[in-house]
Amino acid sequence: MKRVLFLLTYIFMGIGVATAQTGTVTGIVYSEADGEPVIGASVLVMGANGAIGANTDIEGRFKIQNVPASATHLRVSYVGMAT
Repeated sequence: MKRVLFLLTYIFMGIGVATAQTGTVTGIVYSEADGEPVIGASVLVMGANGAIGANTDIEGRFKIQNVPASATHLRVSYVGMAT
């Protein structure tokens, strides 16, 4: 019985650690020239396995879920603006 209880505890702790390694990144992209929100800019997570990213909405806001803890940089790009 103790072995089963220990095994279940170990499994649940492992699930908690695995899910704690990702997070959500939110923000707003503003133009440096006029301070207005940038609509439709691409925001990509650098250092993530695969392509994780989002586009900004009409208010310049974005939300990216399941971002790995190892990712430390975002790349924002928009047509006609420097990356």
